Amino acid sequence: MNHIINTFNWVKKDYKSHPLRFAVEFTAWLITIACSVVMAITVPNPPLFELYIVWISVCAMYTWAAWTRGSFGMLANYIALTLIDSFGLYRIIITG
Repeated sequence: MNHIINTFNWVKKDYKSHPLRFAVEFTAWLITIACSVVMAITVPNPPLFELYIVWISVCAMYTWAAWTRGSFGMLANYIALTLIDSFGLYRIIITG
């Protein structure tokens, strides 16, 4: 039970320290869950073009959040994911 209370207090502290970043990260998290659900429901033919656009936007949101948090690992991860997914979107566009 102590872990739950500590986690709740950590979330409150994070919100109070930077409410905009908290809102951006929470929104990005909700969108990633929605993308995963859409992907799972539409397999084997998911709408990759649309999902890539949304996912790249979410990665950019997470990149900004990582930058403001001062988290190098998250920053490097989301920059890499943004670049990889942008390349995937580019390939979808050029191959029709």
